[in-house]
Amino acid sequence: MDAMTGTEFEEQVAALCRRDGCTGVRRVGGANDNGADVVGRLPDGRTMVIQCKRYSPTRAIASREMRDLLGAKVHFGADLAVFVTTTRFSRPSEGFAVQHGILAVHRDHLGLWNSGASMLSLGEVNGGGQGNTRHRTRWRQAYGK
Repeated sequence: MDAMTGTEFEEQVAALCRRDGCTGVRRVGGANDNGADVVGRLPDGRTMVIQCKRYSPTRAIASREMRDLLGAKVHFGADLAVFVTTTRFSRPSEGFAVQHGILAVHRDHLGLWNSGASMLSLGEVNGGGQGNTRHRTRWRQAYGK
């Protein structure tokens, strides 16, 4: 996924949602997307809004990006907000996500999802598992940061 464009990454996330039984899934990302890249309905009928960020594995998602997603949840009237990224969340942004019921899908969880776990099953591990020291060392070596 690191080699994908932002649009390709959004399409991949939408495809994973469809695989998991979500309906009405569509990519809405781009200029003036009101903080949403993918919207749709979960298998149980609840609505969802997803923000996708394909960043270098060495960059962290900041709290303001998580706040923007919370705004998108309100704007779209969604039941669930999901933030999917190819990197990790800063401690404050991860805490914000857990506090506000946002499903934070970081690099490690994205790997699980892409390998067959369902998106909703990731809620059980929300707020944890953001790469151990060995992973972060490997990322820094691979990306020179």
